[in-house]
Amino acid sequence: MAVNRQPVLKKCRSLGIEPAFLGLSKKRSRKKPTRNTRKVSEYGTQLKEKQKAKFIYGILERQFRLYFQRSAKLPGITGENLLILLETRLDNVVYRLGIARTRREARQIVLHKHVTVNGKKANIPSIGLKIGDVIEVKAERKNLTRFTDIVGSTHTRAVPGWLSGDIENLRGTIVALPSRDQIDTPVNETLIVELYSR
Repeated sequence: MAVNRQPVLKKCRSLGIEPAFLGLSKKRSRKKPTRNTRKVSEYGTQLKEKQKAKFIYGILERQFRLYFQRSAKLPGITGENLLILLETRLDNVVYRLGIARTRREARQIVLHKHVTVNGKKANIPSIGLKIGDVIEVKAERKNLTRFTDIVGSTHTRAVPGWLSGDIENLRGTIVALPSRDQIDTPVNETLIVELYSR
C-alpha cells in the first residue's frame, strides 16, 4: 500500500496550507517566507489546488482521479460532488466526529479495526458513507487510553452540521450530505475540474 511519508509541516508550507486544517496545533515554521518572483502559470495554479486536496485528504493520484471520474457522473456540480465524496470517506468522518486528532490518525484507527459502521466491522478508510450510517468505536476498545487522550484533546472541536456526534460515547451518525458551505477545506474545486478537463 502506497503511503505519503513526506513531512507534514514541510508540505503545508509548500502548498500554503495552515496545519490547523489537518488537525495539527503546530504553527508554521518561523522562517521568513522567501519571495518567489516567478509568475505561476494557469496550469501551475490548477495543479497546486489538486495537490492541496490530495494532501489534505491523504489520497494518491490514481485514487483521486477515480473520485473525479465518479463525481463527473453524478448529478450536480462536478467540483462540489468531488468534495462531498472526499468528505464522506470513512476516515474523514472519523476525523470530523473528533474520534481522531488528525486524518492520518483516523486512517490508522480504521485500519486497526477499532471502528464499526452500522454495527459491522470496517477497516477500509475509503469506504463511502451515506445518510443514516452510524459510525462507532467498538465497545471493547472505547476504554483504551488512546481514545481517552483523543477525547480530551478533541472534545472542544465543532462537529459539522451534516453529522450528529456523541464524542463521549465515540459515536456519530451521518444526518445529511455536506453542502459546499459546510466544507471548510481551503481548496478551489473549480480549478481541479479545469485541470482534469484539459
